[in-house]
Amino acid sequence: MRHRIVLEGVVQGVGFRPFVKKLADRFGLNGITFNNSSGVIIEIDTHDPAEVRHFADAIRTQAPAAALIETCSIHEIPQDAAYTGFRIAPSAARDTTFTLISPDLATCPDCAAELYNPADRRFGYAFTNCTNCGPRYSITRSTPYDRANTTMALFPMCANCAAEYVDAEDRRFHAEPVACPVCGPRLSMPIAEAIALIASGKILGLKGLGGFQLACDARCALAVDELRLRKRRSRKPFAVMMRDLATVARFCQIDDAERALLTSPAAPVVLLPMRHDAVFPDGVAPGLRQIGVMLPYTPLHRLLFDGPVDCMVMTSGNMSEEPIVIHNDEAQTKLSPLADSILTHNRDIFMRVDDSVARVFEGIPRINRRARGYAPSAIRLAHEVPEVLAVGAELKNTFCITKGRYAIPSQHIGDLENLETLTFFEETLRNLESVYQANPRLIVHDLHPDYLGTRWALRQPGPKLAVQHHYAHIASSMAENGLTEKVIGVAFDGTGFGTDAQIWGGEFLVCDYHGFERSAHLRYAALPGGDRAAKQGWRMAASHLHDALGPDARKIGLPCWYAAPAASWKIVDHLIAKPTIYTSSCGRLFDAVSSIAGISAESGYEGESAMLLEAAAQKSSAPDHYEMTIENDIIDTRPLIRAIASDMRAGRDANDIARAFHRSVAVMIERVCQHIREATRIDRVCLSGGTFQNQTLLADTLALLRASGFQPYLHAQVPPNDGGISLGQAVIGASWLAAQSARH
Repeated sequence: MRHRIVLEGVVQGVGFRPFVKKLADRFGLNGITFNNSSGVIIEIDTHDPAEVRHFADAIRTQAPAAALIETCSIHEIPQDAAYTGFRIAPSAARDTTFTLISPDLATCPDCAAELYNPADRRFGYAFTNCTNCGPRYSITRSTPYDRANTTMALFPMCANCAAEYVDAEDRRFHAEPVACPVCGPRLSMPIAEAIALIASGKILGLKGLGGFQLACDARCALAVDELRLRKRRSRKPFAVMMRDLATVARFCQIDDAERALLTSPAAPVVLLPMRHDAVFPDGVAPGLRQIGVMLPYTPLHRLLFDGPVDCMVMTSGNMSEEPIVIHNDEAQTKLSPLADSILTHNRDIFMRVDDSVARVFEGIPRINRRARGYAPSAIRLAHEVPEVLAVGAELKNTFCITKGRYAIPSQHIGDLENLETLTFFEETLRNLESVYQANPRLIVHDLHPDYLGTRWALRQPGPKLAVQHHYAHIASSMAENGLTEKVIGVAFDGTGFGTDAQIWGGEFLVCDYHGFERSAHLRYAALPGGDRAAKQGWRMAASHLHDALGPDARKIGLPCWYAAPAASWKIVDHLIAKPTIYTSSCGRLFDAVSSIAGISAESGYEGESAMLLEAAAQKSSAPDHYEMTIENDIIDTRPLIRAIASDMRAGRDANDIARAFHRSVAVMIERVCQHIREATRIDRVCLSGGTFQNQTLLADTLALLRASGFQPYLHAQVPPNDGGISLGQAVIGASWLAAQSARH
């Protein structure tokens, strides 16, 4: 009697077949295992169904750490010639099914040990990997995940590597990127030369796992400032790669959950608070006391730390606003003006993947940028859905495709504002549609008519669906939390085109996947200068002050009034007096308060003023809050603005004002949710939008909601910012398509 076990999920490229082979030998089973387009297939000859179930249970409980078994089914099939022993068979030909692709995995402890062992043949080899680590998504051209379908196909294995590849007892058994100094990829310069260059205060361009990076000594102010100047990156923080956990502990406050995240196979950039005695040049993270930290996640990165430098700025190899560079010739053209020297190698990168960014909140890793180590992992949905393509938002763009019971978000694409980023979007889409054999029946896009993603979607053939930005935010939270019933959605961010053609961003919605009702929102304020107001917070300060205080606003000597020249004020005053665009944006309210309090009048990058406002709040323990009134489902911010202006006139410390403001927003959220619950009896609250990356606001809000008996839901698998929008668009689109099919 023959039984077939079909395993679906992330089961290719993670050492799964070797694991199954060893387990089957331990069980004394006869059979085979192989990859096909849907996952891993196992066939076993036995007359005892209980033995098969016991074996399948052992697979589920003992699977490799990087594997994720989504489904496991067992079927009895006809038996021809009996199997002798247990072996790994060649992969099956591509069919109409699909498998989930493994993300790239950080260097495992075993490979790291070999890297530093002079007796090992891979001593000092920058491309050491095994079934438990190394490149996956970034080198995969197609599935099944076999060497021939990766960029490693150009490197025939030497006799030693080939012997490891076929040895079931070796951890490189069927490790597709297996290589060594004899047969594998090679660097363009000696590691010692690259180490010396960084140690001398120079900038190194290097070819990383999913794209080129720029590196320099993070504790050398001249090098950091020069990198910032060359890259034309004003004040946006740099990520810092540190030698090891001991180094991280010297500079940052870190707990066990954060250590686990740093050393996980995903190895993201983790946002950590700096120790009070930590000293970095201000150019690393201007004005902030938190820093993005990562550990070396490839052998090449580890080797760069063999010199005296223990902290390196490690940032994407690109000019600001362009996709990360992946090709050697492109690097020579685009990165030569940025780097003093460029370290390349001859293993091609097929898919560009930037570093992921995450943080730990309430003991749970939560992603702020979903890329290397996480993409293109799928999110399992509550039920099977039609195939949909959701093109995401303008900023922090990702797209999402649905297939079966899965939503598959792309890696972080970037701000979809230029041709280069659109090209990256299109090449990634072609790849994922091919790998997952997706044939979308609907394209979902943002409601904003001028977004590049919207214009792209409308040029494509087939049905389209426009989805309001904040509705998509809440739906994404619902999807990753497995919610299907109506929720109260609190969507706070900077910008989103509303159904009334105004700019939303401080929204309370009651919604499910079939639709939403706007139950409450922040009072509209003039948006003087449109997108300029997102960068120049003093414009929003003026708007809110004029709204709250009228013509007397200018008589108060607040810092924001000195943030711009007289000519600019003349224009802004006119735009406020005769506004054409209004906003309910909470993000713009944060900008206004930051400017009124004299903390930040302009943002050098998205969200800077709000981040500096939070940093100020974290220096205070002020227990009070400002009041906002609620009438006719509109939250009136004028009392809050008047009180803050009064406190500034009275000389109150800006840090205390910042702290009281954060608590004010949390109190307002809880009160509005109470109001909505009285009308709907809904106690599930989804918090989404970029504003909820603010940990101070989030902690205050959760404490109040939970004390009032609400069940709050947060993001973890996708970002709360616009990087999570595409998931929400996808599930709304799938629901709409299913409803249309049911009607017909």
